[in-house]
Amino acid sequence: MTDTKKLGPGDPAPDFTLPDADGKPVSLADYRGRKVIVYFYPAASTPGCTKQACDFRDNLAELNEAGLDVLGISPDKPAKLAKFRDNEKLTFPLLSDPEREVLQEWGAYGEKTMYGKRITGVIRSTFLVDEQGVIQVAQYNVRATGHVAKLRRDLSV
Repeated sequence: MTDTKKLGPGDPAPDFTLPDADGKPVSLADYRGRKVIVYFYPAASTPGCTKQACDFRDNLAELNEAGLDVLGISPDKPAKLAKFRDNEKLTFPLLSDPEREVLQEWGAYGEKTMYGKRITGVIRSTFLVDEQGVIQVAQYNVRATGHVAKLRRDLSV
């Protein structure tokens, strides 16, 4: 298995267009001129992913006031994302990448260790992309719990 290429600060953010929970296309280019947090998570409606998504939801007003938008990306199909969004009252776009192409481009899919075993899957990752589409923060293998609070501290939000 090859090493997953990781992105870092200063790298151009790979552009993408993915369907949201309603099947409407959303592009990273739609956010040019604004800062956006792009986070990748393994699966909608699982305990860790629900906690992380709800943390983003609960902190969204402060993040938006600081000029930060949020996009969540997983390999789930739009119908599952819509159910997740509605059940958890999520108020930011959830995007579907079932082919895992964007996940791979961003280094958020590959070999990882889970419960002591090496597996291939989604690597929980978070990025801050600036107004020009350049990555300012790249965090891999983040924890679902407490991650948003840490991100806010790191970004002074």
